[in-house]
Amino acid sequence: MQLRRYGFSFLKFREIFISHVHGDHIFGIYGLLSTMSMLGRTAELFIYAPRSFGAILKSFLKHFGESFKYKITHVIVDVKSMRQIYETKSIEIFAFPMNHRIDCFGYIFREKVPLRNVIKYKIEQYNLSLYEIARLKEGEDIKREDGEILMNMDLTYVPYIPRSFAYCSDTAPFPQLAEYIQGVDLLYHEATFLEETKQLAETTLHSTALQAARTACEAGAKRLVLGHFSSRYKDELLFLNEAKSIFQDSELAKEGREFEIPFCGHNQLSLL
Repeated sequence: MQLRRYGFSFLKFREIFISHVHGDHIFGIYGLLSTMSMLGRTAELFIYAPRSFGAILKSFLKHFGESFKYKITHVIVDVKSMRQIYETKSIEIFAFPMNHRIDCFGYIFREKVPLRNVIKYKIEQYNLSLYEIARLKEGEDIKREDGEILMNMDLTYVPYIPRSFAYCSDTAPFPQLAEYIQGVDLLYHEATFLEETKQLAETTLHSTALQAARTACEAGAKRLVLGHFSSRYKDELLFLNEAKSIFQDSELAKEGREFEIPFCGHNQLSLL
């Protein structure tokens, strides 16, 4: 219902990424898969999830999937450190382990580093061959037969800065996390508790808002989005204030709220 409310097409999903199999993270999948079937989906769907999701999916399909006209493929996520699990021509997705009570994985979604663009007037100025242009796009310098060296940085430019988003939930703090998500543009990090109930966070392997903000600082993240708040707290601004005490660019996740990562192209780069 929420996906429909905010204008998402059920039939355009190709991949789904699940962190772990606690109920608050997977119960919605049953209605989603059934709705896709009722809408006539035929394209294969790939669900990236921990190994334990396999039995859950098998049971669901056994009882409710007889009429499905599309295939659901469970891609098992089982990594001990950061590893690429998906890529296209333009993006790559990495999974990494979280520190939780059961197998749980975070994800980072990154645009790939683009090929460099060759400055157009330089092509004629240096009479560049197609081979030389290809090498320059790959970031290489050019050494010609007469000994002349064409420096890549003098003939090319980066068309845009790749953007990145990291999803980290559920997890207690651990040292490697900041390394996994180093320099990320937008970080979603769970903040189930406040520092006043830090002991409970440690017991349940969750994070406080302050701990999430500390991870953002250590990772050099540009922005932090907090979510997964315990219902024991009636004022969510408490989470925001706690995080902002050490990481100013913190925001709260709200139902239906969009967070844009601005595109920084060559023209914007020239102004930096």
